Formats: sequence, structure tokens, C-alpha cells
Amino acid sequence: MDTIKITNLKVFAHHGVFPEETRDGQDFYVNAWLSLDCRRAGMSDCLEDSINYGEVCAFITKFLTEHTYKLIEAAAEQLAEAMLLSMRGLWGVKIELCKPHAPIGLPFENVSVTIERSWHTAYLAVGSNLGDKRKTIENGIAYLKKHPAIRVIKVSDMIETLPYGGVEQDSFLNGAIHVETLLSPSELLAVMHEAEQQEGRTREIHWGPRTLDLDLIFYDKEIYEDDALIIPHVDMANRVFVLKPLMQLCPNYRHPILLKTVEELYQAAILRESAEGKEI
Repeated sequence: MDTIKITNLKVFAHHGVFPEETRDGQDFYVNAWLSLDCRRAGMSDCLEDSINYGEVCAFITKFLTEHTYKLIEAAAEQLAEAMLLSMRGLWGVKIELCKPHAPIGLPFENVSVTIERSWHTAYLAVGSNLGDKRKTIENGIAYLKKHPAIRVIKVSDMIETLPYGGVEQDSFLNGAIHVETLLSPSELLAVMHEAEQQEGRTREIHWGPRTLDLDLIFYDKEIYEDDALIIPHVDMANRVFVLKPLMQLCPNYRHPILLKTVEELYQAAILRESAEGKEI
């Protein structure tokens, strides 16, 4: 990604923990690094193919003067999100918000907070085997689309598959979803769980029937682990019903641990299941 940098934009605003700060206001300074692809603008020499940094400065000034936050951490966070949601072509932003007149009571030059935020690419698996499966999946996707920090880019075709894991139950309808999001992996997972709960999902039987099942398969090229989530999905390489829909969305996407593409993982899974005599 290329960068446009704005340095020491002066904004008089009303942010601070103390009442006199929000009442009287003070000068803040903003340094902003805008991440975008400048190639097209560099070739065309047209402003329409880039981001107008004059308009960006006006946006930052307007946002910081129209909103009030106790913490500069919150002001920077909300400013970054507002910029990423509203500015076409902006993929990432780094914001340094400086507060040189902070009421510290000791000699100092400046205090600031710096954050970096960007859009992320994620791939989700979706499935259902209870009720109106297709309608349930459509409802789940609609729930994701309503979230301001999630952009649904493309949805695969839905395929009917046999149940996985040895629990006797109805066949599944499965697919995959390509999204771009400002959310962290854990935040995205929380929204996915909300979508499942909206459709009446319960987690009583492992690998059992479910109205809606959403799994986070890939998130950028990250290798991530916490108590509730592992990325890439720990069992995705063994699941034809995950890999086949992903083939429509990202056949050349390379697994960051196994170092094989989705297509290579799919072909290997097909061969394994054929050798085991499973119906695919």
C-alpha cells in the first residue's frame, strides 16, 4: 500500500476528562497516514483516482470539533473508524492525536496517542440443516450486511452435503462468504454468534443439528489463537463442504500454516475421502 501523510493539522476542540477541558477547549494536532493504492492516480494524474487530502483535513477538523470525548484514545479510535467507513479507496489509516496543552501540571512538550486501523479480508463458512435452510442462511448473511463494520463482498453457491462428525441428522446446505471488516477476529466472531442466535442456534450437541452455523476460516494471513477462536480454522483442511464453496471465492488463497492453496487442500481432501470410500 502507498501512503499520503498529513502532518500537524491544528484543530481546536473540546476533549478531556476534566470539565474545564470540555468547556473551554484547547488546541490538538493530528498526524495522519492514509494507506491506499496510488498507482491509478499516479498513472492518470486525476484527483478522482486518489483521495483529496484537503477534504480529509476538513473531515478530521469537522469530526473532532463536532464530537467530544474524555480520552484522546477514544477520539482517535472513533475518528479512524469514521474515516475508513466514509472515504472511498482508503484501506487503512494511522492517526496520531497530540494534546500539547494537557493539564499535567509538570513541564512537558507533548502527549499523544497513535493507533493504526484498517480493513481486513476474512472468509467464513456458513451452513444449516434445520427448517428452511436457504432462508436461514440468507437471514444470517443479511445480519452480517447490516453491521457497519462488515462489507459482504461475495457469497458462494450453496451446496448440499452429508452431515460431518458422525451424528445422525439431516443433510446440510453449505456455502462460503467473503467479507471485508474493521472488526478484530474476536469482534467478528461475536457478530457471527449474534447472527446464529438470531436464527435460534443452540450448542447442545457437538457436530449436531443447527439452524445456522458460521465459522471463521481465514482472517487476512493471520495465525491467531485465544480461548474461543483459532485461525485458520483448525479442521478446515479436512472439510470438503468448506473447501468446495471456498474454491469459488479464493482458490489461490494460501493457508498460512499448511502453505497450500485452497484448491490444493480441496483436491487433497477429495482424494482422502475417495480413498476412504466416503460419499462426497
